[in-house]
Amino acid sequence: MTGAPNDPQPASAAPANGIDQSMPLIQSVPTNPAPPLLPVEPDVVPQYHRSSSAPQANASEPTAQDPRTRREMRERQSFLQSERPEEPAREGARGALNRLGFKVPPSAAEQSVRDDEVAVSQHWPGPRTIAVVNGKGGAGKTPTTILLAAVFARFGGAGVLAWDNNQTRGTLGWRTEAGPHDRTLLEMLPEAERLLGTGAQSADLAHFVHHQPREKYDVLRSKPIRLAHENRLNPEDVDAIHAVAAKFYRLIIIDSGNDESDPMWLRMIDHADQIVVATTTRDDHAEAGALLLEALEDRDERSARLARRSVVVVSQADPKATPADVDHVVEGYRSLARDVVSIPFDHEIVDGHLRYGGLAKRTQRAWLTAAASVARGF
Repeated sequence: MTGAPNDPQPASAAPANGIDQSMPLIQSVPTNPAPPLLPVEPDVVPQYHRSSSAPQANASEPTAQDPRTRREMRERQSFLQSERPEEPAREGARGALNRLGFKVPPSAAEQSVRDDEVAVSQHWPGPRTIAVVNGKGGAGKTPTTILLAAVFARFGGAGVLAWDNNQTRGTLGWRTEAGPHDRTLLEMLPEAERLLGTGAQSADLAHFVHHQPREKYDVLRSKPIRLAHENRLNPEDVDAIHAVAAKFYRLIIIDSGNDESDPMWLRMIDHADQIVVATTTRDDHAEAGALLLEALEDRDERSARLARRSVVVVSQADPKATPADVDHVVEGYRSLARDVVSIPFDHEIVDGHLRYGGLAKRTQRAWLTAAASVARGF
């Protein structure tokens, strides 16, 4: 019998229609089927040990449904210190113990000095102007201007100008050191526009100001050898000088004249950020300063605010003045000003060139207190 051989199909070959013909289409159901699995409550689910290689769920990790970032989900304390660490004591018996290897904190007095030094060392965003005032001559305006400038420059660095804004015979130049020239604000005034230009540099001011090498501040002198009417400036001149000073200096301290009605004096008040009333223990000096503050209260709101925020410096110019005399003036100003600081008598303040470094230690401390009080008003 002839015909094509009947070759068996290999077992590994897949059926043409994708159905295994060797498997029945209908499966037989066992007569005793196993009972269906019942749901298990979550608290009775057995716990199994997972392999360390299996991914672990972490409650602190952000999920696909959690919009927070990894940084937002954790809090970390900075390694950097947010507060200034306090140095150990350097003065007195506490300082002696620290030099032997101990670590003793400063006394209240030493800490107060440090706090005042920090206050006067600050650099503010933008220039600041202080007007030193009293309507009576000899009340201590020039020494106050010089010593405040010296304190701010010594502890806060350069950029401090003492300016003699006096229509009469201002003596600021007489009580400070002269530079290599004799120029004054009268020579600087015609150059104000050039100094305010973009090409001007701070070194250009050396032609007009007198640097104090020991105290590190500059002085803009008036010309006291000329008569008052020859020195006279108008408010626009004050504006121009102040604009130049504000461009190149961070702190401007103005020694004023005695005429409170002078437009030049009033314009100075308009530029001031802080007022310092200088007075001695003499009754006429103290009364003139008090009347000035009361007049500013009535001038306008800005002047009234300056008067309320003012600092009064009471200098004991008379060596025979008693502590009761000083306290009488200090207490009389308490209701008129923000702060009142007393300065003890010191022979170095009486006459001649005035330097902060030449004062007695307790006088230096008093002027540091006064400058710190002014700084805290900015």
